Amino acid sequence: MKKVRVLILLILCAATAGAQQEVLNFFETNGTIRLETQELNASADTLVTVFHRKDDVVWARLTYRIIDLRYKQNFQLYFPEKHDDPKYKSLFRIILQAVQEGMPIYDVKVLKTDPFTPEFTEKTLLKPRDLAMQNKMCFVAKGADGGEPELDDEESYIMYFDSIQNKVIFNPARYINFVHNQYKYLIQEVIFFDKHTSRLHRQLIAIAPLQPDFASSTDPMMFLRESIRFWILYKDLRPYLASNYMIPFQNEVKRVTFDDFFQKRLYTSYLVGETNIYNRMILDYAKDEKSAKKEQARIETEMLNFEQDLWDY
Repeated sequence: MKKVRVLILLILCAATAGAQQEVLNFFETNGTIRLETQELNASADTLVTVFHRKDDVVWARLTYRIIDLRYKQNFQLYFPEKHDDPKYKSLFRIILQAVQEGMPIYDVKVLKTDPFTPEFTEKTLLKPRDLAMQNKMCFVAKGADGGEPELDDEESYIMYFDSIQNKVIFNPARYINFVHNQYKYLIQEVIFFDKHTSRLHRQLIAIAPLQPDFASSTDPMMFLRESIRFWILYKDLRPYLASNYMIPFQNEVKRVTFDDFFQKRLYTSYLVGETNIYNRMILDYAKDEKSAKKEQARIETEMLNFEQDLWDY
């Protein structure tokens, strides 16, 4: 009798578990592909973070990398180019939406410090009224004819603060002129070893759009420094990334959010610097392409060897 009760209980549990899992059709009722499933829409609002105890982190290294959207692996971050696509947004369009809704961004020139060592404080925080100031030029676009914009004309800015409406305004007329040249992002990333998990972890700290249109210097390092418009903490941007799907690439059913793309490191990037006692980036001392690539390879190999040497007996 006891065995029968146990069997009935197991059957009821299995039936309950089966009833909780909804089986969805690949096609909609009208025959079109069902892309936005209920499961993915529900999980888009879930941000998973891993807690790392300070005492468990025994080694860390801060690196700076550039994500170039002209590389095929990064195409999904660049497209679609239109600002009003009904289904998908590009990375830059998501950033603009986040700024318009109040996401904090940080200036690189307020404290006259090296833009590669940003300070995320109240002093560097850009207020909405500062977004279109002439000395910031964060969202200045080239003119419709490709010429220089009128800096005293609000219509030259993609984003500007309207004092009458008391809110940030998005100017779609200038978007296409800007986004064509918005194909590079600088990221600040920390690589650290957690002895509790016994593995190396990578964590994105901040991201900065690069706008080379108005960089005046011919020196490669200075050119890169002048191209940095502002810094965004990845933690502030992440809720927007997690709630937007990327445009499918070569697989219509592979649904990936922007947050998944960054967390799983599906992008390709190249190293431009790391923390060192000289406080220098690679282009500060590597003056030609060959020596820069050699230095990049040396640093990458050094970090790879560190991870492999941890398991060398």
